[in-house]
Parts: sequence; structure tokens; C-alpha cells
Amino acid sequence: MRPTMTEGTRLAAGPMSSPPLWRVGLLIGLATGVFSGLLGIGGAAILIPGMVELMGLRQHRAHGTSLLVMVPAAALSAVVYTLSHPLDWGLVALFSAASMVGAVIGARLMMRLPAPTLKRLFGVFLLVVAIRMLIS
Repeated sequence: MRPTMTEGTRLAAGPMSSPPLWRVGLLIGLATGVFSGLLGIGGAAILIPGMVELMGLRQHRAHGTSLLVMVPAAALSAVVYTLSHPLDWGLVALFSAASMVGAVIGARLMMRLPAPTLKRLFGVFLLVVAIRMLIS
């Protein structure tokens, strides 16, 4: 599906207005990969705000794009990690199966939420995670 006229055009408007869209995307992707590999995060905390605020994508498209982007990034990061550290493959299987079921439920719920609600929900989630990490 192609972006709408307003979606993604803010940075592609002209050479004098801002960096080309692909450069912004490259920087967001690079930051996502570094922080995903370093901190074990899924990347949505970087990808979604970057795509919405810097690239002009709609909230729902940014969420959907983030989900697909993380598949190869997470797989490659996991391979690099497992080359030098053993994993509990039982936990990998358990979490994978449960998270796939949860992902279907979450994706269906996401499509039903208005963009402002989705954006606020995402912000509250990030805030709760940040607070828990700071106090624990």
C-alpha cells in the first residue's frame, strides 16, 4: 500500500527543507538495530516515534511497519548472541508460541483503535516500562 499524499512527504518535500526521507529512515533503522542488539528491546520505542514524528507516517502504518521490521533484526541479533551464549530453548519455544497468539490478538485490537488513542497507549506503555526500570 502506498503512502498517502501527506504521509511520508514532509521530509521528501525538497532538498532545502530537510534531509531526504531515505537518510532519516537509515538513521532510525541503524539506531533501532544498535539499541535492539545492545538492550534486547524490540525496537518499537525507536521505530514508531521516528516514523511518526520524523517521517510523517500515520500511527497505524508505523506500528505495522515496526512489527515487520523487527523480524529480521531480532533474528540476526539472536543468532549473533547464541553463537557465544547458550539459550534455554524450552523458554524460546514457550514464549514464541504464546507471543504469536498474543500478536494476533494485539494486531487486531490495534486496527480497531483510533490513531490518537493508539499513540497515547503506546506512550503510557513506554512510560510505565521506564518507571519500572528506574525504580527496580
